[in-house]
Amino acid sequence: MHRERNVKIVATLGPASAAPDRIRALFAAGADVFRLNFSHGSHDDHLATLRAVRALEHELGRPIGLLADLQGPKLRVGRFAGGSVDLVPGQRFRLDDDAAPGDATRVQLPHAEVLGSLKPGTEMLLDDGKLRLRIAACGPGWAEAEVVVGGRLSDRKGLNLPDMVVPLSALTPKDRADLAFALDHGVDWVALSFVQRPDDLREARALINGRAALLAKIEKPAAVDCLDELIELCDALMVARGDLGVEMPLQTVPGVQKRIVRAARRAGKPVVVATQMLDSMVKAPVPTRAEVSDVATAVYDGADAVMLSAESASGDYPVESVATMNAIAIAVERDPLYRGIMDAEHNLPDHTASDAITAAARQVAETINAAAIVTYTMSGSTALRAARERPRAPILCLTPLGSTARRLCLAWGVNAVISPDAIDFGDMIDKATAMAVDRELAKAGDDVIVTAGFPFGMPGNTNVLRIARIGTAA
Repeated sequence: MHRERNVKIVATLGPASAAPDRIRALFAAGADVFRLNFSHGSHDDHLATLRAVRALEHELGRPIGLLADLQGPKLRVGRFAGGSVDLVPGQRFRLDDDAAPGDATRVQLPHAEVLGSLKPGTEMLLDDGKLRLRIAACGPGWAEAEVVVGGRLSDRKGLNLPDMVVPLSALTPKDRADLAFALDHGVDWVALSFVQRPDDLREARALINGRAALLAKIEKPAAVDCLDELIELCDALMVARGDLGVEMPLQTVPGVQKRIVRAARRAGKPVVVATQMLDSMVKAPVPTRAEVSDVATAVYDGADAVMLSAESASGDYPVESVATMNAIAIAVERDPLYRGIMDAEHNLPDHTASDAITAAARQVAETINAAAIVTYTMSGSTALRAARERPRAPILCLTPLGSTARRLCLAWGVNAVISPDAIDFGDMIDKATAMAVDRELAKAGDDVIVTAGFPFGMPGNTNVLRIARIGTAA
């Protein structure tokens, strides 16, 4: 069985969906990668979920990706004596390092590094941007702000500082513990939250040390400003529109989304569009028309994957949410306009033999109307090059490494299969054609394009392109 679409679906697991039968139903409905959100749940909860996914993978005999999403340094205010206060525009409100419960005049800001970096004029957003403050004065251990947009502020509400690079590592002590747990139990992707600077990714990559692929969540203006550097240092990106929509003017987010997707596609790295894609389906069995359009736009833009968060983790209709996203993606990809957009936005190949072979594979496949493009890969780089081309023919990736196959579950159009590497050219063709038929991508009489590296088994050396016709015996 293969999907009837190229874009992948990431489904977050949580209380509504973590049971084995629900995970099975989500996969059947169209989920390709499952996200473990370490902002919620215990390690025991995540371990049970992870084991259920791996058991399903073993039963079905096809790779399923697992993404560990780290919480990151979420900034919050302290607590109030009465649980909440009402702030009025124009009033003064103090933030300080005093742990005593707050009132209508002050509250603790339990982040000393942040408190010490505030300056007059700094904009501060509270409770997902519902309240807005502007720093008027500050000193050691305190800052006084003017309330610009008021409202009710309650215990432990989040705080955003869009005007500054927050002087905190993207990895908190909790994140380091969660990362160690996730790596010990074999996750395929690690998502780093609140990335601000290239050093954040360098720190995470050093800790991961090749045991998983690294995904950078772009959710702060500082990350957008150094996007090209971040792309160089990560293996994939996520357009995390929730915090982007808080820290940037809402009307700029769609343009930023398109910019990130295009930049990732140019680099040949997977890009995920996330947050509130089918948000009404948390409580309703069908989405709004605006949400359908939102998902469709991400698919038209050429995103590698679209993601469900609360819809599949804690909503009332998790399976229906995945099925709806699957149906939208299939409809978009069948639209002739979609193929026109993909064909018009091919990126120029790099000046390497591997890129030249991969670009030629797409062109040859289109010329002869090949049923599939089959790539042999160890690291996954050959399959990612093929996905970067956004070919009309499906991509079948053969790899001897389970870790590579699972990571490629996030890549556009890639059908990854764990298979021994070829031992000679005849074996290369035999394996490629047999697997294309087995995965229902081709049938007798069809042509397939095969790319590989010779000598076989050496990563990063794609230098062979063959056309193979599937015989009646296959």
